[in-house]
Amino acid sequence: MPAESAPAPVTPTRIAVIGGGITGLAAAHRLVSQSDRTHVTLFEASQRLGGIIRTEEADGFLMELGPDSFITNKSAGLQLCQEIGFADHLISTEQSFRRSLVLRDGKPLPVPDGFQLMVPSNPWAVWNSPVLSLAGRLRLLAERFVPPRTSSEDESLESFAIRRFGRQAFERLIQPLVSGIYTADPAKLSLEATLPRFVDMERSHGSVIRAAKAQRTSGRAATGESDDPSSGSGARYGLFTTAAHGLGSLVAAAELWLKNIGRVTIRTGCEVAEIRPDSDAGAGWTLKLRSGPSAKFDAMIIALPTYVAARLMRLPALHELAAELNGIEYASSAIVLTGHRLSDFAHPMDAFGLVIPTIERRNVLAVSFSSRKFANRAPERHLLLRSFVGGAMQPELLQRNDEAISAIVNDELRQIFGMSAEPMFGEVVRYNNAMPQYHVGHLDRVARIAALQSTLPGLQLAGNAFSGVGIPDSIASGRAAADRILVGAGLDKTR
Repeated sequence: MPAESAPAPVTPTRIAVIGGGITGLAAAHRLVSQSDRTHVTLFEASQRLGGIIRTEEADGFLMELGPDSFITNKSAGLQLCQEIGFADHLISTEQSFRRSLVLRDGKPLPVPDGFQLMVPSNPWAVWNSPVLSLAGRLRLLAERFVPPRTSSEDESLESFAIRRFGRQAFERLIQPLVSGIYTADPAKLSLEATLPRFVDMERSHGSVIRAAKAQRTSGRAATGESDDPSSGSGARYGLFTTAAHGLGSLVAAAELWLKNIGRVTIRTGCEVAEIRPDSDAGAGWTLKLRSGPSAKFDAMIIALPTYVAARLMRLPALHELAAELNGIEYASSAIVLTGHRLSDFAHPMDAFGLVIPTIERRNVLAVSFSSRKFANRAPERHLLLRSFVGGAMQPELLQRNDEAISAIVNDELRQIFGMSAEPMFGEVVRYNNAMPQYHVGHLDRVARIAALQSTLPGLQLAGNAFSGVGIPDSIASGRAAADRILVGAGLDKTR
């Protein structure tokens, strides 16, 4: 019998991932973990991975220069941590200070217990809150009697909130709480794209309050929980987690996992200048670097801000897609990190942070009390704050230099919290054009982008500009893009 010939070696599918933020890292991880026939090259223009996720340590302070946590009821974040062996490094928020403050007439007041963005799950807390006037409280609680909207057209968050809860509740509570997430103009922000559960609640029950009550009742019936309205936690703080040593350690763990797998090449300090399909059929892609030779790949995932991705698409065949990507607007903001002695404040700083309504006419959007939210962020009897400036509503403030922005923040801290001494340190971190704005009509634009993308085999887009701005959303976007590449190429672990 003739000897059987050895099977021909399988040529791995070469895939480029452009962008080394958490989206790109998640995409690369998914590509090589779900198929052993892939080789990924990850391109990052800067000298480090992680994008806006960055952690620094100094003098006992653990400082997040970008996001400081992520929510766990969106599964992608926890899934990635589990798959790279990082889950044991996650910690929950501190229980002692699980509440938020809102500024009212220059004074920090507690957000009513159980008030979750727009859901007053504890009516008694709303009724007793000094944040709203008597008329404002009555109007908010009367939401259950407001008839549902019959139109299915996209609606702004401002329009929805005022229509259902009244202007006062919107201006004093809803707007600052939502702006703390999206740094957006609520008159332009698409409710369907950002908080679709509220749209569903109105459609299913005719009222957000009635829907929330039905959900709580069904949840208690399933779990045996009590019906105590005082059990609300305000902003579902228990759902948030972070890394014990900062989210930068999550990025480092993902990078190490990718390096250990052996089928990922990471190229930092390597800027991509242009992409082009190798043929009209899109069979393969050529990637041109800003400095260096071009490279050919079977497929690619672009995990960049959409306006940056659009700049890579210079061929006429890609111009329509580039135009849609450029149609997504971005807002800029700055984070000012400051370290303090707790004794330098007249206020006890006994919360996770403060949100500030636009009607207060202040120069700060919000202040996060980082060392109250998570353990080991500051030395004992010290405080680490993160103050947010700019956003879509106050872009002019970012035209000032770092010294002026620091002075603005310090002045606000003195006026609001009675800060009596200069911070021990201060650092201004700017994020120019970093937050995508989900304006009314956003989902229609995303659908058009997806349709155009489907005509370009082997090309996928991912990031926080499409279906969610948080870390789990970004991770989910990267994983979904990777799955579409694998399905299109007929790749999986068993083949």
